[in-house]
Amino acid sequence: MKKTLFLLTSILLFFSCNKKVNENQNDKPQKEQTTTEVEKKDTVLAKKFNIEDIPYTNTDLGEFPFFSLPKGLTNQNKPLQKNFDVCFFPVNGIMTPFEGKLYKINVVSDGKEEFSKRYFEKSFEDYLTSVGAVKIYDGEITSEEYDRYNKEDPNKGGEGDIGYADQQIKFYVIRTKDKGNIYVQFTANSASGSLNILQEANLKQTIQKITADDIVKDLTEKGKSILYINFEVNKADLTKDGNITIDEIVLALKKDPSLKISIEGHTDNTGDASKNKKLSIDRANSVMNALTLKGIEKSRLSAKGFGSERPLVPNDSEENKAKNRRVELVKAK
Repeated sequence: MKKTLFLLTSILLFFSCNKKVNENQNDKPQKEQTTTEVEKKDTVLAKKFNIEDIPYTNTDLGEFPFFSLPKGLTNQNKPLQKNFDVCFFPVNGIMTPFEGKLYKINVVSDGKEEFSKRYFEKSFEDYLTSVGAVKIYDGEITSEEYDRYNKEDPNKGGEGDIGYADQQIKFYVIRTKDKGNIYVQFTANSASGSLNILQEANLKQTIQKITADDIVKDLTEKGKSILYINFEVNKADLTKDGNITIDEIVLALKKDPSLKISIEGHTDNTGDASKNKKLSIDRANSVMNALTLKGIEKSRLSAKGFGSERPLVPNDSEENKAKNRRVELVKAK
């Protein structure tokens, strides 16, 4: 009897152990498969973005910013539009700068019905796919990534801003032969969305050296010469380029020893008006002092500052504001 009981116990232990081995063997392929899927996903995410890998689209996209908002949606405020600026887009979760023509807006319902996050996102996803756009990224960035890049973005916190750690960002690229590379990103919550469009382009350099002959010609024919002298940001200190312009003014004044000028500083309307006025006066005086140090008699010079009181053009764009930040040499009567 004891032998029979021992034999039955041994058989049960054998099958029990065998079952566990089989269960472990069945589990093993599943674990290997899961690991492989993760590795494949990581490989895709780690793949370096290369614009050459994006196929060209043959779709006629129209004119910048290339598409309208979905029906029932509208921009919340005046769009941020710049002929040349930088915008950061998530490439593998890394906010990467691209330069060119920029358009950024916040999007809300037009008031006829509540904002729908799904309607906003699917409208853009379907349209972008239909015109040949390729999705580059769909996800969030880390808090560490936001801390790394946010101070590099000159438009951070502005209209249509995208690129925060808690945002689900969808990033698409459209590659065209006639309009270049177009980068589109958008994000949304239950109340509103944001949209960024950038048409990639290199900066077209428009700065030209002002010569003494140019200054003399302007003073003779127009009675004044408008100069864009470089100073340190929000200061009256001349930069290296600014001092080069000073040298040309010296040469112009030496060509006609009887010439007397009023040096007049001007700013755009950004910031406090009284501070702008003081800054314009300080910069005019800085130019005058630099000229006297280079041998021009102070009796031939005077300095004034007008702040933003006398704009050349309306301060309604960054380009126009740049035109208003100037120094004028006015021929004294």
